[in-house]
Amino acid sequence: MTALAPPRQKLLSRAELLKRYGPPRRLRLVFTNGCFDLLHRGHVEYLYEARALGDALVVGLNSDTSARRLEKGEGRPFVPEEDRAAVLAGLACVDAVVIFQEDSPRALIAELLPDVLVKGGDYRADEVVGREEVEAVGGCVVILHYRQGQSTSGLIQRIRQGR
Repeated sequence: MTALAPPRQKLLSRAELLKRYGPPRRLRLVFTNGCFDLLHRGHVEYLYEARALGDALVVGLNSDTSARRLEKGEGRPFVPEEDRAAVLAGLACVDAVVIFQEDSPRALIAELLPDVLVKGGDYRADEVVGREEVEAVGGCVVILHYRQGQSTSGLIQRIRQGR
């Protein structure tokens, strides 16, 4: 998929994702996941840094029900999954977005088997879901640096305080 593809073309079902990006493949596939509730600078920098690690970046997005089960906070997610997916797909660095319903992306990762599994600096490699599956087929886990002051929780706190 080219970086100029319309966002709607980057929103894939699980079956479409596996057909397009699943093994075997020739490109170096990078995968990350999250809720991406209120997209902010930290997210954008993180996603661009992740994309630089390979030829294509797939983002696994927690569904609304999955995000609620993660107990991110009262009323979360604020933004519905379809809107969160469309905003992510609108970024040039993102090649595909898939919404997953499970609490964890482990099954999706085990099916996709990305070459690079990426998480933010608030994780340790041994905490990353899907690490074992990716490493078992020769892939790697990359932990990107933590962006101090760039968090959704911090943004929500500033909004609630009227700053």
